[in-house]
Amino acid sequence: MAFLYFAGIFLLFAALYILVPPFFGPPSVPTKHERIRKALKLARLQPGETLYDLGAGDGRVLVIAAKEFQAQAVGIEIGPVQCAVSLWNAIRNRVRSMVRIKTANFFHADISNADVIFAYLTSDQAEPLQEKFKRELKTGARVVTISFNLPDWEPAYLDREDLIFLYEK
Repeated sequence: MAFLYFAGIFLLFAALYILVPPFFGPPSVPTKHERIRKALKLARLQPGETLYDLGAGDGRVLVIAAKEFQAQAVGIEIGPVQCAVSLWNAIRNRVRSMVRIKTANFFHADISNADVIFAYLTSDQAEPLQEKFKRELKTGARVVTISFNLPDWEPAYLDREDLIFLYEK
């Protein structure tokens, strides 16, 4: 009987992990650790700065930002199971004190204190995001995007090999 109980809980979490995010955008697709490191180096992420990961997924960007760059990392993720996985990854990697996870739609979240924004999304989200960035980001903030560009912003740098765009406000 206990097996059925735990199997039911597992299936519920699996369904939430898969079904919740697509209602608000594309499904979670993780990027490779080396690509994340390259993007954060291009953004010149410094110790003590605040990085926001929009659509944080499993929290791998948050962990790398905190562990390897000594940055404060904030993940904004709509999926509750993804938030739990992100939290678990921060605890497992011993960076919990440097990582915050918010269950929210990043279009409605306050990002005004970000020094660096990390976004691995789609071009469908680019136009509304660039307007949000224009309104909310402080001067000097950097935005690093993977696989999509901000159509009205000129990138400060473009890595064509890994399709990483760096923007500065």
